[in-house]
Amino acid sequence: MPKITFIEKNGEPREVDAPNGLSIMEISHKHGIDIEGACGGCLACATCHVIVKPEWFDRLPEKLEGEEDMLDLAFDLKKTSRLGCQILMNEELDGLVVALPGAKLPWA
Repeated sequence: MPKITFIEKNGEPREVDAPNGLSIMEISHKHGIDIEGACGGCLACATCHVIVKPEWFDRLPEKLEGEEDMLDLAFDLKKTSRLGCQILMNEELDGLVVALPGAKLPWA
């Protein structure tokens, strides 16, 4: 099963199982990681915002226009920011690393 590492707000990494087909937002909820996802993944908010480790960013599917619009509302926006509801896990993303907004980025 693929894995994803979340960098939590305290800067600590947390590696979890990331079943294929689930979004980063859904995976975070399954493992009790502090990502809200207020709209339930329907691209109507920015509360599932994550910051993708730069070397993973270009491997992700391109952002849809609606995602760009919602990201404009996000806290702690970075060049590699994405909405967790828009990234579905698959085998090619095994090892993906994302940080929660406000976390000290270990790659910065």
